[in-house]
Order: sequence, then structure tokens, then C-alpha cells
Amino acid sequence: MKRITYLLGPMRLPFLVLTPACIFLGLGSALWTSGSIDILYFMLTLIGAVSAHISVNSLNEYFDFKSGLDFKTIRTPFSGGSGTLPAHPGSAPTALATGLTTFAITGLVGLYFLSVRGWGLLPLGLLGLISIVLYTPWITRSSFFCLITPGLGFGPFMVMGTDFVLTGSYSWTAFIASLIPFFLVSNLLLLNQFPDTAADKSTGRWHLPIAVGRKKSALVYGLFLLMTYLSIAAGISFGHFPWFCMLGMASLVIAVPAALGALRYAENMEKLKIYMTLNVVLNIVTPVLVAIGFLVG
Repeated sequence: MKRITYLLGPMRLPFLVLTPACIFLGLGSALWTSGSIDILYFMLTLIGAVSAHISVNSLNEYFDFKSGLDFKTIRTPFSGGSGTLPAHPGSAPTALATGLTTFAITGLVGLYFLSVRGWGLLPLGLLGLISIVLYTPWITRSSFFCLITPGLGFGPFMVMGTDFVLTGSYSWTAFIASLIPFFLVSNLLLLNQFPDTAADKSTGRWHLPIAVGRKKSALVYGLFLLMTYLSIAAGISFGHFPWFCMLGMASLVIAVPAALGALRYAENMEKLKIYMTLNVVLNIVTPVLVAIGFLVG
């Protein structure tokens, strides 16, 4: 039982629900533009995407353990890692092996789709794999790349990649749809960095809350939320989304208090936790609602 815990802990299983939500959005855009999909391609895409998410989580846990960061952070339900490796240091090689194995699975799925869908997928796939490998050791040292890389991974790389695999081509529909998780997931990591600023800075990280402070970062958080809903509105206004995608706007009832709370309690980590929770809900609910809009429309 302990071995299973050591294996599953670094995967951060509760967070993996984000991947199906984003893949579902890519599925919705593909069905709306093409009318039908290959189920096998969809299942392989989901396997590759979940493997990529497990890989970046496991490698992040491993590198944060090796750098000593995990011993300095105060863990919350949404930040600071799983705590598996500090509690059981001997499981570090397992976390590394998990990260590398799932990385290889993602790469193999990508190679298969290159063979059946062509080289058009290569830029997204290659950049996605590079971001997995470089995220913890390099990307977290740059406030700009640390801000946008998570959004790129779950937005353009995942949503557009899914749509391309299922349709065989790129589309404005998929691109605009991918902006929704781009802004949301960038925000997800941004807000989750607030409690870790001191610990992260001590190990050489340089994300936005360190670079400009939490208050200004909270303004960026609000701006990215605004851009999320403007992306939905743009997709509908330009005819790339069906009107039913207005369902995505329903999550504004969560987004508005989340933005106000992040700004008000940017320096109060205890009171910020509730808004971190709302932020997680936003990341799941909004892409799913827009995807339902595609399917209904």
C-alpha cells in the first residue's frame, strides 16, 4: 500500500481532472467544425495528454525535492507539492522514473499522430515536450515564461493539438477556444504561487509574484480572467463558436468574486485559500461549459 502511495503521490491525481476538461474542449471544437471524430484517436489523445500532465507533475516533485524547495514551502491544498518525497525521501527515484516513463508515453503517442496526421502537429508537440522537461529547472526562473507556459500547455498545445489530431487541420475555432484555458491555467499557477514566494525565491525561482509583488500580480490575475471571457465573446461574435458557447459565461459568478478576493487578500494567505479554491473550480467548469456549448450548438 505504501508503494502505491509513493507512486501516486507525485502524480498529484486530484489535479489531473484539468486535463480531461481541456481535452473535452478540443473535442467540442473538433465536432462542431467537422461533425465527426475517430474515437480511437480521441482516446489516444487523452492518454497522451494525461501522461504529459503526470510527467510534468512528477518531474516537478522530483526537482523540487532535490533542490530543497519542498522542505521550505508551507503546503496548501493547491500549492507546495504533494509532500510525498519529503515524507519518504527513498521514493524520489520512483517519482523520477514515473516522470520519464509518462514523458516517453506522451512522445510515442505524438510520434503515432505525426505518422497518421502529418508534420503539421510537430510544432505543438515538440514545444509541449520541451516545456515538460524545462518547466521546473528553467522556466520557473523567468517571470514571463513561468506565467504563460502552463497556459500554453493546457491551451494551445492541448486544445489545438486535440482538434488537429481529430480533424487533420488547424482552425480559428480551435485557436480561440484554446485561449480560454490559456488564460485560466496561467491564472491557476499564478495564484497558487502567492503562498510560496519566499520559499521559491530562496531556491532561485523568479515568477511574477516575486518579480512585481502579489498586489500587482493580482491585477494580472484579474486581467487574464477578463481575457478569458473576451475570448468566448470573440469566438461567438466572429462566428467561430455557436451561440450556445455563451454557457461559458455562467462561470462569471465565480470569476468576479475570485478576482475581487485575489486583489483584496493578495497578502493574506489564509483568507486567500477560498479564492484559490474558486480559481480551481473556474479552470474545470469554464472549459467544460464551452465544450457543452459546442456539442449542443
